[in-house]
Amino acid sequence: MSGPRTGDDLGTPTGRGGPVGGFGEPALDQSPSTPSRRGAADPVKVLMHRHRELCERAVDPLEIAAGLEAHGVTDRTAARFRHRDVFSLAEEMYARISRDAETPPRHEAAAVPRLCLGRAAFGLLPGALGAAAVAGLRLTEGRTRLAVAALGVVAVGLGLRAVLRRGPLSAEERTPPGPHTPGTRMWTCWLLGYALLGDGLLGAAVGGGPDGLPDGTAAGPWPLTTAPALALALACGPAAWTAHLFAVGARRKVTASRGLEEFAASVRPLLLGAFGLFLCAMAALLAVCGAILDEPAGYAPALTLGALLLLARLLTTHGFTHAPAVALGAAAAAEAAAQAAVFTARLPGCGALATPVDTLVAAWGPGGVPALVCGAAALALLLHATRTLTRASAHARAEPQP
Repeated sequence: MSGPRTGDDLGTPTGRGGPVGGFGEPALDQSPSTPSRRGAADPVKVLMHRHRELCERAVDPLEIAAGLEAHGVTDRTAARFRHRDVFSLAEEMYARISRDAETPPRHEAAAVPRLCLGRAAFGLLPGALGAAAVAGLRLTEGRTRLAVAALGVVAVGLGLRAVLRRGPLSAEERTPPGPHTPGTRMWTCWLLGYALLGDGLLGAAVGGGPDGLPDGTAAGPWPLTTAPALALALACGPAAWTAHLFAVGARRKVTASRGLEEFAASVRPLLLGAFGLFLCAMAALLAVCGAILDEPAGYAPALTLGALLLLARLLTTHGFTHAPAVALGAAAAAEAAAQAAVFTARLPGCGALATPVDTLVAAWGPGGVPALVCGAAALALLLHATRTLTRASAHARAEPQP
């Protein structure tokens, strides 16, 4: 008869430290009294070897903890390495890692750029351009007004692009960007365009119109809702500031926390607080714009859209791109379906298609459709953000690009 089968005979992957566990780390011997033929292995050293690049580029233990969490290592896994949590394991790895003499370890924790005056100014750019465009619409008429409107849309779009490429709302400064999801920009443009033109078109369509193209005013056959659109442009500033406050606060929480669960519990109120602060700033901007332009502020549709766009951008800047794309696409599709249902109902035998939209418009007005749609999408993203943005790995530094 053959002798007892070894781990190699069974096909179990082995290494210098013994069998490999479920996360790629060496499994610890469950019977310490059993002597090892190869001597006692150092499981932490093997783990450091597997994550050598992570340890070498880390500037503090918290970055190692975030990287380990991103690779699936939990507090329960850390117990197999005789540590109470991932943070304790990361501290030992950071203390034992060998570094070059030219690059001594730095213990300061900061990968979040300071929000200097130049970065803050980028957040105000879309609002300033939007205010100039609205002023141009009020001071011009006829074809000149249409040209001013087109130029204003282009200018605000370029300003928004600048905000998303630099500053706290940029996805290139703190975390490695996630996989690109096609259509995100298109859905965002649709939602912003609907905030300017959609409510007026839906209200006119329910009444049998529209009787003409938009003329750039709030009293035309296809009215523009300029007050909510201007408030959304001005809200880019508060969005950038709250995103920066959340990033800085989360970084400090990582430094002070002693475990992944403790970090999540401390960052969740910070996320909700930043989200609430933005909504308060957005509501104030809506009130001011509505009073100055003498138009309805449209609190419900504008606040829900602002919340949706902020949450989508926060997730994107931290590397989570799939959920924002799905939420934005679903909201845009629902708004388009509502408009299409009203016009399709004019065909013979299709009148019932517009019944849900007509009922909603009769109860809440044309703004009820985007309020309901964007509110549901924003709530879904908020629940997703409370699970993903409370992970330490979501606040790790971006790896240096070659």
